[in-house]
Amino acid sequence: MNGIINVLKPSGMTSHDVVSFIRRTLNIKKVGHTGTLDPNAAGVLPICVGKATKLVQYFNDFKKQYRAELSFGFETDTQDKYGNVINKCKILDFNNNDIERALENFEGIIEQIPPMYSAIKYNGKKLYEFARQGKIIERKPRKVIIYNSRLIKAYDNNKILFDVECSGGTYVRSLCSDIGRFLGTYGCMTFLLRTRVGIFSIDNSFTLEEIAEHKRLDQVDKIMLPLDYALKKYKSIRLNEKFLSILVNGGKITLNTDYSSYYSKPSNDIIRVYCGDLFIGLGRIIITNDRYLLKMDKVLV
Repeated sequence: MNGIINVLKPSGMTSHDVVSFIRRTLNIKKVGHTGTLDPNAAGVLPICVGKATKLVQYFNDFKKQYRAELSFGFETDTQDKYGNVINKCKILDFNNNDIERALENFEGIIEQIPPMYSAIKYNGKKLYEFARQGKIIERKPRKVIIYNSRLIKAYDNNKILFDVECSGGTYVRSLCSDIGRFLGTYGCMTFLLRTRVGIFSIDNSFTLEEIAEHKRLDQVDKIMLPLDYALKKYKSIRLNEKFLSILVNGGKITLNTDYSSYYSKPSNDIIRVYCGDLFIGLGRIIITNDRYLLKMDKVLV
């Protein structure tokens, strides 16, 4: 049982809760998520099962897409509606043009200070553990990328609804707070739905109930995506089956002139490797003395 499940995480569960649910439901130990989603948020959470857990590190640079509701006039210690209100103020007289200008202001490479209520570790403890003790830890700004943002529902009743596409590590809660301050008021995230992670979309995700219905071995393939599904961004190479034993046992092979012509520039580049029709994992092309060598980086067979 090896592959990836595109889970629609419900609000109120941690990412680890979902991993535990998959372990129990499918009766398999090797299960891991590809990046946490806030417990109070819902949406796309790709889960790796079996040998797919070896691929988690390759999900780190996936773009994320969210739909968020931003309420103006107050902020909380968690930067979402579940925290304690720590500041209130009058809402200034701004319009949709002002809001769109604010959204545009935060596009591109920006710096965010991670919220105290986050899973980032400091001296071996998660920041939210310090926050629950009433302690504030100084955090350094982190660079994230806001690729684009779009106003979905016009400003009404002190709220807006907007979509944002961003890099991993972006805190939409912090973005909402920053937008509020840019507009001269306070802002708080009051709803969050993750709609996409890389090529994983909410349109083809599965609820926990649907996963439970397909837990039998003869049905699990209906919800399980193949190991190479999320790796399409990498080039692929297809070799003769005779090279399988060499590669999976840590050996290198020299690529012939056809392959070296196709890979004219790479050095140490990751590629998907197939022997015949079998996906065997991810390899690297290394250029040495004008020879193109292939060595496996992650073996999945």
